[in-house]
Amino acid sequence: MTYDKALVAAKLRRWEKYLNNYRLPMWEDIPDIGLYMEQIVTLLKGYLDYLPPELKEEQFISAATINNYVRKKIMPEPVKKRYYRTHIAYLIMICSLKHCLSIPTLQTMIPMGLSEEELRSVYNSYVVQHSKAAVYFTNQVRLAAADILDHEESTELSAENAEDLIIAAAVISGFSRLFAEKMLLLDGKTIENGGDISLDR
Repeated sequence: MTYDKALVAAKLRRWEKYLNNYRLPMWEDIPDIGLYMEQIVTLLKGYLDYLPPELKEEQFISAATINNYVRKKIMPEPVKKRYYRTHIAYLIMICSLKHCLSIPTLQTMIPMGLSEEELRSVYNSYVVQHSKAAVYFTNQVRLAAADILDHEESTELSAENAEDLIIAAAVISGFSRLFAEKMLLLDGKTIENGGDISLDR
């Protein structure tokens, strides 16, 4: 693989600027007027605009995938084929997490049967964390790509080239997924009732 350093640096700077300004809609900003499937797909593609165009072309949001989420009871059924704020909130969380977590893990994180007030609280908390995580992530990428971006501040993970940066990102992604899944497994457990600390992993 060969990468043009100037091109990679320009892309990193542009993506950092975009992600640091990107925000998912808060609960109150989500429409609650009853939208049909085609409108929902268009709305979600707009909300999740931070995905690169190359990935959007793979139809990460489609009527078929949404119907699948309903069938598998990952989200509530539409009301007379219309989707409201609760449906859209579930879909935003599912679609923004499905690239890094399995569907069973998502079901644990975002359980069905929440009241509207509970879902509002879960969703708004998710939006805040999403924003903080985006800023944290871009800061870490800037440090890891110090050599590519030609600045002095760096980290122990500092990559000398795009290939190393890609490898580091892929490995970190795997560790992050494992960490999230391990933390979810601790829900409701204590050392006394099943939380096992005797193992190193």
